[in-house]
Amino acid sequence: LRCSLIPNREGSQKIGLSRKPFHLIGTSMGGNVAGVYASRHPSALCGVTLICPAGLQYPTESKFVQHLRELEQTQDSDGIPLIPSTTEEMEEMLKLCSYVRFKIPKQILQGLVDVRIPNNDFYRECFMELVGEKSRHSLHENMHLISTPLQVIWGKNDQVLDVSGASVLAKAIPGSQVHLLDNCGHSVGMERPRKSAQLIMDFIIAQQNAAVNSNKKLS
Repeated sequence: LRCSLIPNREGSQKIGLSRKPFHLIGTSMGGNVAGVYASRHPSALCGVTLICPAGLQYPTESKFVQHLRELEQTQDSDGIPLIPSTTEEMEEMLKLCSYVRFKIPKQILQGLVDVRIPNNDFYRECFMELVGEKSRHSLHENMHLISTPLQVIWGKNDQVLDVSGASVLAKAIPGSQVHLLDNCGHSVGMERPRKSAQLIMDFIIAQQNAAVNSNKKLS
């Protein structure tokens, strides 16, 4: 990933990540960033959770990833399905990201669009940077350097980033904890909020207990 998108030590302090160690969680493209950060700054972290992260070479490619390649060739940043500008596009994005079919009133959809539109240019810039040739496999290229305890959570029905990516991380990082959720798509936090929150809390507590027991043995 290009340096401009990965916080360095000074940048981490500016955004309030100076308390160490901390647990880092990233979803989708944020999972890409979080994973690369973990590979470069292991001493800053006590654990990392990657939720259906981007940035891997997936054994099975989703239609969405194939579509991204077409967008890159045409440089059509206005056609990104994850950056909606109308209620119709927002509805299609939710269908793409969710296995569960939510019935959302049009007024709510419009409100979601209105909140996002002022930031859409920034979203497009970040998106095109992350999926560009130099960055699209940045997590894959750096995952072997992750030494921090790793948790991976993925929806089995993810249409955006294929669940086969979980096996890539599990193979590259022995001892990582992998959870595959039934009846769940890409929007893990929205579709399975209680389950994913419980998994993360259990993982954090387990790491804390392991650290305490290790300190007792040393003393």
